Amino acid sequence: MIGIISYGSGNINAIATIYKKLNIKYEIISKPEDLDKAERLILPGVGAFDATMRQLIDSGFKEKLEELVIIKKRPILGICVGLQVMGNGSEEGSMNGLGWIPGRVKRFDIDKINQAPKLPHMGWNTVSDLRKHPLFDRIDSDFGFYFVHSYYFECDYEENILSTSEYGGAFCSSIYKNNIFGMQFHPEKSHGNGVQLLKNFAEFELC
Repeated sequence: MIGIISYGSGNINAIATIYKKLNIKYEIISKPEDLDKAERLILPGVGAFDATMRQLIDSGFKEKLEELVIIKKRPILGICVGLQVMGNGSEEGSMNGLGWIPGRVKRFDIDKINQAPKLPHMGWNTVSDLRKHPLFDRIDSDFGFYFVHSYYFECDYEENILSTSEYGGAFCSSIYKNNIFGMQFHPEKSHGNGVQLLKNFAEFELC
């Protein structure tokens, strides 16, 4: 069962609708103690870094997620700010992140961007799968995914970069480490590619 974490931040209904159409069992989880019954977890996020971290702490999800993800190795997929809080911190705020994957969130350098409007990076963009990971199986690389963000995750270690995209230069568009995955783009807004990626996350076998 896929547990979609509802902590006050994120587009959870769109994700739930996709899994319902795929006939994949899911549950929207609003209490930390209910996370135990989920085999895989999705951490959505919309908005500012500090506000998202505060919601995770105040709701009790942060402590429970540490137990399930770090100790019990439960697979988790972070989306947008749900990816960003997996790092150590962000230029957008002052709070510490979850610290699951070494790196920090940085704002795009607008001097390197020719497109208008320069920020946020909004719309469709292609994604280069660097690791040929099963999470990207049967994805149309020319079609890409939908992005809305002004900040990106800069990994400390190249081995944690799952994919890159281009916007004023290459940036990390997805990250991973063992059972932890994060996407800067929005699969729930990415039509066929997004549906396929969420299906892959529900079904692929962890190494």
